[in-house]
Amino acid sequence: MRKAKIERKTLETGVELELVVDGSGEHDISSGIPFFDHMLTHIARHGFFDLKVSATGDTEVDFHHSVEDIGICLGQAFKIALDGYKGIVRYGNALVPMDEALVSVAIDMGGRSHLVFNAEMKREKVGEFDTELVEEFLKAFSNHLGCNLHVNVMYGSNTHHIIEAIFKALARALDAATTIDKRVKGVLSTKGQL
Repeated sequence: MRKAKIERKTLETGVELELVVDGSGEHDISSGIPFFDHMLTHIARHGFFDLKVSATGDTEVDFHHSVEDIGICLGQAFKIALDGYKGIVRYGNALVPMDEALVSVAIDMGGRSHLVFNAEMKREKVGEFDTELVEEFLKAFSNHLGCNLHVNVMYGSNTHHIIEAIFKALARALDAATTIDKRVKGVLSTKGQL
């Protein structure tokens, strides 16, 4: 079973995260940031990952530390659970509409961290959530998973819809990329390693 448990404690945050890659979308998420919990739920549900997140942080200062540290932990959890990326398809992409918004996410689980984030947010906040933190979460996730992640918002006017489409598309792309293909021996690379 491909799974991982991560605990991260700093002077700013405490995060406990459990991930089952081959899950059913079960989730129990409490970050102290309601909108962000809603987005993390989409990763679990639309990627069919079982995900538990319990986090505390200095949210009275800013949500940045909590969002970034959860991104770090989620990236680490996928990296551990995927055991060196052996046997996986490696690439995944998804094009997801959310009402008037359309978002494309493509991922390469090739061990190399890189984020391309083409998303113009119409508002600085959704509720109390700073929309610039979407990019910070994805950067932390990509860096600690070791994936090449391209996020492109094709169009959209409602900031909530844009962000929700990003998280749903990320979930679908992750689900595709982490799928086991029995034809893959070791890792999918002409180098024989990543």
